[in-house]
Amino acid sequence: MTESLGTGAVDGGANSSVSDVATNARSGWEGAVDPFAQSASGGNVSRETIDAFANLDDDLGSPLANEMIATQRLKHELEATDFPRPPRTRIIAVSNQKGGVGKTTTAVNLAAALAKRGANVLVIDSDPQGNASTALGVDHRSGTPSIYDVLLDDVSMAKVAQRSPEVSNLWCVPATIDLAGADIELVSVVRREFRLYDALEALLAGPGKDLDYVFIDCPPSLGLLTLNAMVVAREVLIPIQCEYYALEGLTQLIKTVEMVKKHLNKGIEVSTIVLTMYDGRTNLAREVAEEVRSHFPAQTLNQTIPRSVRVSEAPSFGQTVITHDPHSSGAVAYTAAAREIATRGADSNEGADQ
Repeated sequence: MTESLGTGAVDGGANSSVSDVATNARSGWEGAVDPFAQSASGGNVSRETIDAFANLDDDLGSPLANEMIATQRLKHELEATDFPRPPRTRIIAVSNQKGGVGKTTTAVNLAAALAKRGANVLVIDSDPQGNASTALGVDHRSGTPSIYDVLLDDVSMAKVAQRSPEVSNLWCVPATIDLAGADIELVSVVRREFRLYDALEALLAGPGKDLDYVFIDCPPSLGLLTLNAMVVAREVLIPIQCEYYALEGLTQLIKTVEMVKKHLNKGIEVSTIVLTMYDGRTNLAREVAEEVRSHFPAQTLNQTIPRSVRVSEAPSFGQTVITHDPHSSGAVAYTAAAREIATRGADSNEGADQ
């Protein structure tokens, strides 16, 4: 790395026009900045929001209009809120063996949201697909020093970590295609379940001592790469898509965490469940959310993550949605989720200290 990990800066009627809709909608905002005062490229509202208003068909009672107003209100509330910093480094494994649930997307956007609010954050890309590395804009071409070298060749994590070009206090340990065979290669390695633990402990004792959060993006499987993440993590964050298929593997994942807790890491807990790809207009999404909350009331975040084109397209720009379009519904939702995680962690530590 060119810079040490510890040195980052913490830095209406039926014939009403769209403008009439916007005017009436704004009248319900209490002290909010006028979102239509500037263009999407340099103003307070995203292109996504303007496009959505343009497609309202002059329906003043549209749920979409209400959703956009709520998003803007939440955005301004978040801007006026401080995110508490944890008293010690929080190590969070982001895991779900089912693919396509928003695991990597959740990991990188929560990390970026926390970093944008002043926290020092490291993302460890432990998924051979390397999607977290792509979203954070770091090099992960074949041959790039990566988590593979850390796990198999004892290379220092500080030497392979790269600073994200979009957020100065956000780093990433990238994954390259070499990681695809690591599950097999680790089988014969000494302390195979503790390779990541040893490397991360060394980092936190040295150049990474000022890190507030470490997010480990696990592969969509329960092999040795995921096991290494759970051995070092103190928390497990599980993203769950709001569809019934996404619930099928949850029981097995919980059992795996309990096995790790019993035999390898007594301090690990499932601390957070995030409901992703949520569409409140459908009964299915609401039913799945209610079911998850009924079984895991303490772990499930109040904030859900909606489907958003901006969230999906951000990685193609080498960015998270937090930097790609900070005014979009997805960015606001992930920032709200990050605040909830930060607040829960602070409250948990305060309770432990009493």
